[in-house]
Amino acid sequence: MADTMRGVYTNLTDIRRRVFAEVAKIVYETAENPDWTDADFDTRFEGLPYEIVPGEVATYRESVFLERAIVEERIRLAMGLNQKGVDRPIRVSEGLEDATVADSYYNPPLINVIKFACNACKDNVYEVTDSCQGCLAHPCREICRKQAISFHNKRAVIDQEKCIKCGLCARTCPYQAIHHHIRPCAEACGMKAIGSDEYGRAEIDQERCVSCGQCLINCPFGAIADKSQIAQVIFSIVGGEEVIAIVAPAFVGQFGGKGNVGKLRHAFAQLGFSGVEEVAIGADLCTVEEADDFVEEVPNHIPFMGTSCCPAWSSMAKMEFPEHSECISMALTPMVLTARMVRANHPKAKIVFVGPCSAKKLEAMRRSVRSEVDFVLTFEEMAGMMSAKDIDYLKLEDDNKSDFDVASEDGRNFAVSGGVANAVVNVIKEKYPDREVQVANAEGLENCRKMIRDAIRGKYDGYLLEGMACPGGCVAGPGTLQAINKSAAAVKRYAKKSPHKHAMDNAYRSLIHMLERDEDGKHEE
Repeated sequence: MADTMRGVYTNLTDIRRRVFAEVAKIVYETAENPDWTDADFDTRFEGLPYEIVPGEVATYRESVFLERAIVEERIRLAMGLNQKGVDRPIRVSEGLEDATVADSYYNPPLINVIKFACNACKDNVYEVTDSCQGCLAHPCREICRKQAISFHNKRAVIDQEKCIKCGLCARTCPYQAIHHHIRPCAEACGMKAIGSDEYGRAEIDQERCVSCGQCLINCPFGAIADKSQIAQVIFSIVGGEEVIAIVAPAFVGQFGGKGNVGKLRHAFAQLGFSGVEEVAIGADLCTVEEADDFVEEVPNHIPFMGTSCCPAWSSMAKMEFPEHSECISMALTPMVLTARMVRANHPKAKIVFVGPCSAKKLEAMRRSVRSEVDFVLTFEEMAGMMSAKDIDYLKLEDDNKSDFDVASEDGRNFAVSGGVANAVVNVIKEKYPDREVQVANAEGLENCRKMIRDAIRGKYDGYLLEGMACPGGCVAGPGTLQAINKSAAAVKRYAKKSPHKHAMDNAYRSLIHMLERDEDGKHEE
């Protein structure tokens, strides 16, 4: 499904970002008001739905009370908490004290349906629209093998009890008068993990969900949201801990401007971060490892190799094709490699990955990653923190330091579809000039699934496969702030500013020893 709402600032966008900003503001205020009691804290959160949805008249839904109830659930999810539900009364902030302890991440599930926000959209239903002309030929009726179509008052009618959803009628109608209703979230889900509960509302099969987040950005009713760690990150900052941000390559242009790194460092400093590093350096390290793995493994031990950096793609491949799981690279992801690099010099720091991706939150829960990455925030959540501190990114002064100048152009282009495979191929050409590499890539999990099926059938023997769950690559992640094409262009412009063309050229070649792994350091589900 095309992501038709991306880049369009809707009222849903406004509410979502307002919630992030207001939650961040309250948590920051706890540090600025040391005399606050737990009761003061609770009072601020209890009043927050009324600040976000003021007045007595509903703006978007049938009731202002419903609007506030939905906002309450969004507030709890933004704090990393489970939804309140409707079975018992609880405080908006209840449970937050348990969610801020050092070893806490969040309680699954990560992706949540706010049930009373769901429109219970029709899913996989064919219906006749007003465009029906009641034509004499009746081709829709004639082609229906189940005799599910009849005519009443010169208009076609489909018997839903008989209909088998084959779609022949819709394809045959000369007026295109038969519409196939598909729930937007279900159509966007490449894992086919979304069904319906007994009331027709969306329901996520958490066993199949890989947290790609495409459902939450395609729901036009704002009924799906993922959990955030805004509160946990700010509590660490205001508690005096060393908190270092590692920023994904897709950051360029997300907060405005054209990738001015000085402004980015300035903004993070105002938020209380101790430092900020570029994850593209981890992308360079990942590139070298995947290049070596490919040359060593393909085709001697495995027929093809898939890249590892997109956790939703790799999870899907291993879940649905377990007999070929060894064909997905075991390389550590750029996020983990960058975190490992930072932790080598800051062993007690809290490390926060800031990027476009929901699935990175799931990746960070894995046993091998939790020791490296403490928290994951999206760009949208980070923008909420900036709003809470009244930071106008474009008006910030440059810190007059150079740009991030260690990551290569290829490493920075990991954010754009095709960038990962291109980076790996360039390293192979440099290190193994006699080796030819063929590449196939796919965007969106449905296309990724087709690609790996074709590979298993032998179509891509000897190939390097790049899979990206988000159409367009990481710049299309659910936590991004800009239109996809605009972000992709911004990333490519910024990448060209690097003094290093390929991963082997970058200034951190001495860190390649970090790629030596033991069993606990391997990429795992």
